Amino acid sequence: MHGLPAINPLTLVSAQQIAVLSHEALTREIWLSPKPGLVDALNSGAHRDMDLALFLASIEAVSPWFSHFVSVGQQSAALPAHEALAQARLPGLACEQAMFSATGGVNTHKGGIFSLGLLCFAAGRLQAETLTQSRLCAEVAALCHDLVARELKHSARQATIGERLYHRFGLTGARGEAQSGFATVRRHVLPYWHQEIDPTRRLLNALLRLMAVNADTNVVSRGGIDGLRFVQQSARRLLIAGWCTDDLLALDAELTERNLSPGGSADLLAVSMVLAALPA
Repeated sequence: MHGLPAINPLTLVSAQQIAVLSHEALTREIWLSPKPGLVDALNSGAHRDMDLALFLASIEAVSPWFSHFVSVGQQSAALPAHEALAQARLPGLACEQAMFSATGGVNTHKGGIFSLGLLCFAAGRLQAETLTQSRLCAEVAALCHDLVARELKHSARQATIGERLYHRFGLTGARGEAQSGFATVRRHVLPYWHQEIDPTRRLLNALLRLMAVNADTNVVSRGGIDGLRFVQQSARRLLIAGWCTDDLLALDAELTERNLSPGGSADLLAVSMVLAALPA
């Protein structure tokens, strides 16, 4: 897969290394193939306005901001967690603008910016501590305490897709994942990470595990709850039966035909890669 080395667990990881790992995770995620319904090295999946080149341009535009998230986190280390998250808002918006400038207004990485930016920001706040999966996730959860209530439950606007899906189906999306300290990744991906030796198959297994359980708002926005059930059931079937590349290609064709893209799971796969590089 594009000759990229596997990200291996590190004994000690600095806050700025989280920024580097975030860039590597986005790069490995986009080259990983075949990813059902998603843009990869083979095709654009269910996306008609995106391709590999656009994602690579987006990654180059957003990645320099990850170290900035770390620095802002370091500067906010003395603030209580519930007050600190606001400090990440301006760099977050600037990072999104860099993405839109690079992609001509196409949303390639908004979810990744949110999740990986939070990991980098939290790492900066924990600069004096040894970074571990549990500490970093606990800090993200503390930063995002009540985020769902503040931005979704009590929002009367319903202006964004995320707000509408919360009020219609109760789906909390990326905010809910962050508020939980990425519980889906910790429960369904990390415990199985080292069961597979081959790095490409490890990542594809991780993606299927996420697709099997994640209430992916990207999928629901395109195909409703029935589309979500189809994606989850298809991923579970492949995990139970065992899969080969042809199985993933067949599912890719079916998701593309149904216009279903598990983009939220792809974002969580990048989070998984970053966390897997840390000691538990």
